[in-house]
Amino acid sequence: MKKKIFKNTILIILLLVVLCGVSIIGVLYSYFNKQYVSSLNQAAGYIAEGVNLSGLDFLTDLNENEKRITWVAADGTVLYDNKADPHTMENHKNRTEIKQAMTSSAGTSVRYSKTLSEETIYHAIRIADGSVVRVSVVRKSVPALLMKVLLPIILVLLLGVEFSAILAYRLSKQITTPLEAIDLDHPDESTVYDELSPFIRKIRIQNEQIQKAMTQLQTQKNEFALITENMQEGFLVVDKKEIVLSHNRSISTLFDVDESVDGKHVLEINRSEEFIDCIKKAIQGIHSEYICPVKGRFYNIYANPVFRNNEVAGAVVIITDVTEKEERENLRREFSANVSHELKTPLTSISGIAEIIKNGIVDEKDVKTFAGKIYDEARRLIHLVEDIIKLSQLDEGEQAVEKTPIDIYDLSRIEIHHLEPVAEERHIKINLQGEHMMISGIHSVLEEMVYNLIENAIKYNKEDGTIDVMIKKKKHRCEFCVKDSGIGIPADQLDRIFERFYRVDKSHSKEIGGTGLGLSIVKHGAKLHNAEIKIESALNVGTEINLIFPI
Repeated sequence: MKKKIFKNTILIILLLVVLCGVSIIGVLYSYFNKQYVSSLNQAAGYIAEGVNLSGLDFLTDLNENEKRITWVAADGTVLYDNKADPHTMENHKNRTEIKQAMTSSAGTSVRYSKTLSEETIYHAIRIADGSVVRVSVVRKSVPALLMKVLLPIILVLLLGVEFSAILAYRLSKQITTPLEAIDLDHPDESTVYDELSPFIRKIRIQNEQIQKAMTQLQTQKNEFALITENMQEGFLVVDKKEIVLSHNRSISTLFDVDESVDGKHVLEINRSEEFIDCIKKAIQGIHSEYICPVKGRFYNIYANPVFRNNEVAGAVVIITDVTEKEERENLRREFSANVSHELKTPLTSISGIAEIIKNGIVDEKDVKTFAGKIYDEARRLIHLVEDIIKLSQLDEGEQAVEKTPIDIYDLSRIEIHHLEPVAEERHIKINLQGEHMMISGIHSVLEEMVYNLIENAIKYNKEDGTIDVMIKKKKHRCEFCVKDSGIGIPADQLDRIFERFYRVDKSHSKEIGGTGLGLSIVKHGAKLHNAEIKIESALNVGTEINLIFPI
């Protein structure tokens, strides 16, 4: 700003100096030109009068060195010239000033000599005998005069430049200093000259408008941040070049990124082909979604295009955790497959035996044996359906939730009594240890849980094995433990034994029997009673399962 004011001021002043100088020279030149003409007119008149009275003698006696005097006859012959020999001079009849004088008594002309850079002014007067007296004077031309005064002009210009520089600097400083001193945040407190008052007022009004808009934007931003930061879902905004504009805390946690990812390509968040393809489709204006596995969990990614003026400006990506949904879906499919298999096996056996009996292929003495097999398979079906119904009730919360005080020691003793005949067949000894302890629970569910744990300990035990059932109090909690000396469970399968229909040794599942739902019922029962399950096992050593109930 200062440079522009400084430069323009100097240029204006220099232009004014030059214009003034040219104007002054022009005015003076015009003035002196008139003076020359007037002087020549007077001198010519005086000389013409003298020649008219005394003739050549007047001219001879006249002592004039500054002006050139020429007497020309009526036919153009030069009779006298005080600067040259008349006999060597050519006829002047056709000279402009001579022709004018002969026709109208007086004439004037100016002739320029390029060689000498001079101008000659001629003034001629016709006298009574028809001859013409001409007086002339030589003067410098305008260019010649300018050349003579060039040095003074240069000096004046230099002085003008210096003066202009000082003036321009002071002027620019006077203009810009108040501008630079304006406090844009508090313009009314600034001291400025009157011309800046409207400018200050506009700044104040704009500041108020900007502050109001900023307050509204900040409020909206805070509200938006409050919403997005507290969302369990991941929230991500990208532009049409796939650059991350914003993301919330859930995105940071999910993909292990920080705030520095803003402003970078979305590849910095996740490099999977499906994830990038999902965002690319959204930027093309197409809604897209897919399920992405991340760190052992499943996330549904929804990518929607964002339009501005009917053009895609970017995309908004919402990421929701659907792990439980996927796990339930997988469990449902697996459960359906297992149920179908478990139902099909006894039904096939029943159907086959019934078909043999129907066709009369079975001897009378074998009918009872085949009927027994049909009965066993039917009982197996009944147990399976009952277990499925129990699990369904536990899943849907249909099991009666009325809890009563129950002595877990007495309950264990009763269930052991029911299972002793099965244990004796394999020479397995069941020991009950501990003390009577009361817990709040649902009798039918606890009964099923205890029964299933002891039954499993019998099924997966060795011949002549042992089972220890222990009840003890531990830090305001009741610990129910079933420990066997059986075949044990591999460490990599411990987490799966509570899955429905899961069997560690599938090849011997038919020999062992059961529906494969016992431990699933135990797991759901423990959840219903806020109980904790702990399991320890070693192959060919045995398994210990603990249920820890709050008292």
